[in-house]
Amino acid sequence: MPAPSSFDYAIIRVVPRVERDEFINAGVIVHSPSLDFLEARVELDEARLKSLWPEVDAEEVRQHLSVFPRIAAGDRKAGPIAQLPRSQRFHWLVAPRSTVLQISPVHAGMCETAEGMVERLLTRFVRR
Repeated sequence: MPAPSSFDYAIIRVVPRVERDEFINAGVIVHSPSLDFLEARVELDEARLKSLWPEVDAEEVRQHLSVFPRIAAGDRKAGPIAQLPRSQRFHWLVAPRSTVLQISPVHAGMCETAEGMVERLLTRFVRR
C-alpha cells in the first residue's frame, strides 16, 4: 500500500445569479505535486442548473466548463495557460473569478491515489 500523499482540491461552481448566492457544483480540480498529478473533471447536472436558471443556455455553460479539464491536462489547443507547468496551471485554474463559473476555496487532504480521490470528490460534492 503506497504512503499517503498530500493534495489540494477545489470545486468548480456554476453561479447563475451572484446576488442570490446560489450555485451548483459542476466539477473538481485536484492537484498533488508529490504525485505529479493535476486533473479537472466536470459533470453538469442540467436539470439542477435549470431549476436555478430556467433560461440558461446549458450548451454554452458546458463549453466554458470543458476548458478546465483541457487546461489541467496541458492540452496545447487550450491556449497558453495550458502550456504552463502543472503547479502554475493549478493556481490559474483555482484563481478567484467573478463570472458565472467560480471556484470554491482550496482545501487540502491526504490520499493514496489521486485518481481515486478525484472520483470520491465528484461523488461527494458534484453527484449528490
